[in-house]
Amino acid sequence: MREYQLISDYKHNQTYKESFNELAKQVFELDFHEWYTRGCWNDDYICYSYVDGEKVIANVSVNKMIVTSNGRTYQALQLGTVMTHPDYRQQGLAAKLTNHVITKYEQDYDFLYLFANPSVLDFYPKFGFQKVQESRFSLPASRVKATVPSKSALRKLDVDSADDFALMKEFATSRVPVSTRWGVQASEHLSLFYFLLVFPDSLYYIEQEDVIVLFEREDDQLHVFDIVSKRAVDPEQIIGHLLTNETNVIQFHFMPESDNEHIQAELITETDDTLFVRPSLPELPEHFLFPLTSHA
Repeated sequence: MREYQLISDYKHNQTYKESFNELAKQVFELDFHEWYTRGCWNDDYICYSYVDGEKVIANVSVNKMIVTSNGRTYQALQLGTVMTHPDYRQQGLAAKLTNHVITKYEQDYDFLYLFANPSVLDFYPKFGFQKVQESRFSLPASRVKATVPSKSALRKLDVDSADDFALMKEFATSRVPVSTRWGVQASEHLSLFYFLLVFPDSLYYIEQEDVIVLFEREDDQLHVFDIVSKRAVDPEQIIGHLLTNETNVIQFHFMPESDNEHIQAELITETDDTLFVRPSLPELPEHFLFPLTSHA
């Protein structure tokens, strides 16, 4: 079997970086170009890739994370962007890269984790990863007090505006976990990824609260993807700014920091993002959820 060169940490190498991006576009239809040209690729995101000449043909990336659980913090490593060029598959390249990453980092982190799509659910258990079931959280809108509209300065952010992007970067750098019950910090590069590439049309700034909110409305559902703040805030107070007369249910895409007895939690039985962990997570609440905007 042919041997290929293993490279890593090449965020300053334009040739490899562009080849990595071409592979990501081909495999995942993801274009990282705007993300890295705007300075979002930092030291917490490291690619481990095989190259054929100067062409990236397979990759496993690591994301250095800090996970918070009930006030405690854990050093965690999230794997992501696992991909192989179609012409180089069936050679075990992704497996070799995964083993390389595990060997390099497992002694220095409390746990490793990743989110897998349905096509690779049988792949990761071979490396000692175990499937863990998350939950979803919702709240009837009737249980949240709406904010008087005249006092709610909800401003849509524009990712193409230099001033707005500077504001986004400030919040991504200084944000606190969306929940101390279960959340992440030190995830600036991922927050900016979601701002720029996933939810560019769903970003709003609430000046009164000094927070950025990522949300969308779907029929009578209000989907709150993230609340980005530099200080601890009451999520229900923030959501009060987002309610309309048509809103019946609020769907949280993170574990809310709230004691509201009306928040409903149920195990997720079907998902395109299955959580795998190695070797295990710290002691968990009965229901928990990694914030969507922390998924690599």
